[in-house]
Amino acid sequence: MPERSQDWMRQAKRDFEMAKEAMNDGFYEWSCFAAQQAAEKAVKAVFQKMGSVAWGHSVFDLLRVLSAKISVPDDVLNCARALDRYYIPTRYPNGFDSGSPFEYFTEEDARNAILYCRRVIEFCESVLAEER
Repeated sequence: MPERSQDWMRQAKRDFEMAKEAMNDGFYEWSCFAAQQAAEKAVKAVFQKMGSVAWGHSVFDLLRVLSAKISVPDDVLNCARALDRYYIPTRYPNGFDSGSPFEYFTEEDARNAILYCRRVIEFCESVLAEER
């Protein structure tokens, strides 16, 4: 299998930019989801670089698996925990008793998701730099 960590990281950064654009346009639920996706792809870039296969969508779970190989700071794990909360309820109305996802997510949620995502991406970029 070819090593494609740079492809994964480039897409992670593009998803991160989409998260910011969605927030600026008032699509807070999509901003939160795009931030979660960006972080997931950044972590999967690290797995790629290490020659490992990463399965699943939980950023926290992926980082816990990764922590068996490298040190993952607690603040990065906490960011991942927060981002994972945006994986399903941002997209599906049955994530809440009533209403649609866009009614539940705020600009503050989107700003926080972007901050959490930025921290995960920065961590992953530092790991990728060390792996070269």
